[in-house]
Amino acid sequence: MPDSSANLIIRGGRLIDPASHINTPADLLIEDGQVRRVGRDLNVPRGMPVLEAAGLIVAPGFIDAHVHLRQPGFEHKETIASGTAAAAAGGICAVAAMPNTNPPPDTAQRVEEARRRAAGALVRVYPIGCITTGRLGKSLAPLAELARAGAVAFSDDGDPVEDDELMRRALELGRQLGVPLFPHEEVKALTAGGCMHEGQVSARLGLKGMPGAGEEILIARDIELVRQTGGPLHIAHISTAGTVELVRQAKAEGLPVTCELLTHHFILTDEEVARQGTQAKMSPPLRSGTDVQAMLRGLAEGIIDTIATDHAPHSAEEKSRPLEQAPFGIVGLETAVGLTLTYLVHTGVLDLFQAIEKWTWAPARILRLPGGHLSPGGLGDVTLIDPNKEWTVDAVQFRSKSQNTPFNGYKLKGKAVATVVGGKIVYSELA
Repeated sequence: MPDSSANLIIRGGRLIDPASHINTPADLLIEDGQVRRVGRDLNVPRGMPVLEAAGLIVAPGFIDAHVHLRQPGFEHKETIASGTAAAAAGGICAVAAMPNTNPPPDTAQRVEEARRRAAGALVRVYPIGCITTGRLGKSLAPLAELARAGAVAFSDDGDPVEDDELMRRALELGRQLGVPLFPHEEVKALTAGGCMHEGQVSARLGLKGMPGAGEEILIARDIELVRQTGGPLHIAHISTAGTVELVRQAKAEGLPVTCELLTHHFILTDEEVARQGTQAKMSPPLRSGTDVQAMLRGLAEGIIDTIATDHAPHSAEEKSRPLEQAPFGIVGLETAVGLTLTYLVHTGVLDLFQAIEKWTWAPARILRLPGGHLSPGGLGDVTLIDPNKEWTVDAVQFRSKSQNTPFNGYKLKGKAVATVVGGKIVYSELA
């Protein structure tokens, strides 16, 4: 983890902290890596570094709760160093790292190794442990041991837990441990061989599609298991209108169910596959325009709790393969803030306060992470945003080792211009 002994005063910005219900001009004093004071016209201690934030939004450090850092096992795609550099450049102060590495973190020792491996990274890295041994869906991993070793959630991301009894037991343990289940919801029998959403576009292209039912059936099952167990369920990367309704109903019942939406799923439709091919191939796939509209309504109505990227780097060689053979996934850490501002805030779907909450306090609360707020005594993690900065996505300039994005060349409005972790400036575009 980053050194957390730095001192800094951030002066003259507009502080938006949803956890503390603050939205006002204010200075922010960070000492020894922690927030000490918030207020107007704070005195600057002698020798204290100053970051001038006039015209900027000063927000709690953004948290991306769904990231693939690829290390160990797939360092040709990404490393912890390159992935956290990309996070810092994108305004992300903390990431939760998914467990599809080789070997996966399915033992306490491997979770501890993951934490040691991330020591000294530019941003905070929180490991997510496996639900099942080897992510094979056959037997439960030692969830209590993983939690004690530092796992902040349990997931077999990329692979579902299709065994009903295994998932029921996992949810029971999640309730006892106070650690959420974060499953990949996909009925493989319905989606196997598919490379995009099943619909008019896949039929036109002559490609096997992945029906929305492949997502919704398993989510409906897991919500029923939550009714039986009371276990906390955080649903990864929702993508269909039907899923939004399932979550809506679960929340209306007061069940401990939350969900996450990825940036590309509130912008792009399956038509993008016809235009960009493998750069628009991900799982869950890009869906129909009706589904995208349902995502926007779910955000506006508060049904969708968090936004994340599912940052999934792949090499250029891998993404150059035929569509049916190329891997699923796109990178997202360096475009997340710009896409959120451009397509949600500037369009009026969310206001700044709501958008920031979905990147800060909401993931911190759901995954029980430190940070996500700027109250005195909290982490000195800060994302500084210029909401009106216009810029063009240039994948060649990414800090990530991979450039697989469908947003290359997009013109965006709004950007993270400085990232502070534990009072230390880890990225800045400010003079």
